[in-house]
Amino acid sequence: MSDIVILSGSPSEYSRSEHILKYMGTLLKERSFNVIHLSVRDVPQSDLFAGRYDSEDIQVIVDRIKRAQGVIVGSPVYKASYSGILKTLFDLFPQDILEHTPVLPVMTGGSESHLLAIEYTLKPLLATLKGQNLKGLYYLDKQIDREREIPIIDERLLERTKNQLHYLVDKVNQRQSRLSSAL
Repeated sequence: MSDIVILSGSPSEYSRSEHILKYMGTLLKERSFNVIHLSVRDVPQSDLFAGRYDSEDIQVIVDRIKRAQGVIVGSPVYKASYSGILKTLFDLFPQDILEHTPVLPVMTGGSESHLLAIEYTLKPLLATLKGQNLKGLYYLDKQIDREREIPIIDERLLERTKNQLHYLVDKVNQRQSRLSSAL
């Protein structure tokens, strides 16, 4: 069984981003994946503030991400970019943490004017960590209902989400095949 890590860059556990990421995790679990949900909230503030890349908590996160066959990274848009706390966490990771790993970037925002934040901020960050960027998903706040079991209320966006997860699964399976045949 392959691990897929979902990393939330939202400082709030009740954010729309968090609801979307948890729903994606549910869909992946239904496909028999082992989903590991991590959050910037899991990291002690003192480690982030002091830049303790060698702390035990940071090393656990690094190890989980390195072992993952696929990663989903999500964040709300703040000031036309991902959350600062997510950037602080990524600054503590090794440069090649995502090498050869398919990564699905996900962002939520209040306006269509921030749609390109995924292309101009999150994807370049993931690329510097050597991630294999997939097409990203951007959700407007008005397309998300935190009270529903399926939080995505726009049917076309829900279908696109399922398609992107299917594509991620394909990439994970291809990677798994390559690794198996190399042994």
